Amino acid sequence: MSRTTPDQVTELEPEEVKELLEAGRILLIDVREAAEYHSERIPGALLYPLSTFDAAQLPHDESRRVVFHCAAGGRSLTAARQRMAGGQPGAHMTGGIAQWKALGLPVIRIDVRTGRPL
Repeated sequence: MSRTTPDQVTELEPEEVKELLEAGRILLIDVREAAEYHSERIPGALLYPLSTFDAAQLPHDESRRVVFHCAAGGRSLTAARQRMAGGQPGAHMTGGIAQWKALGLPVIRIDVRTGRPL
């Protein structure tokens, strides 16, 4: 299911990301902005907004592959390329959280007024 771009970024489909996340084999990094993340997110994803992104600041976990995601795939591809520029492998989820939701995969939704789950 995964593919590799011409510049060697691994692209994973949302279903594959879900399986790997549930198996504890990836560290899923959400590179959207804080407001996007706080209103809705993929369970288990960590927030590292692309606007302040520094690949060197990511948690070091040799046992799990880092996979980036965003709203539709553009920012996560940029983050993966930045990570690769630092000498680390780069991977991202195609289609972002939009494709994840279109496939009926689970998200955590928060009421931004109350801060409580919907």
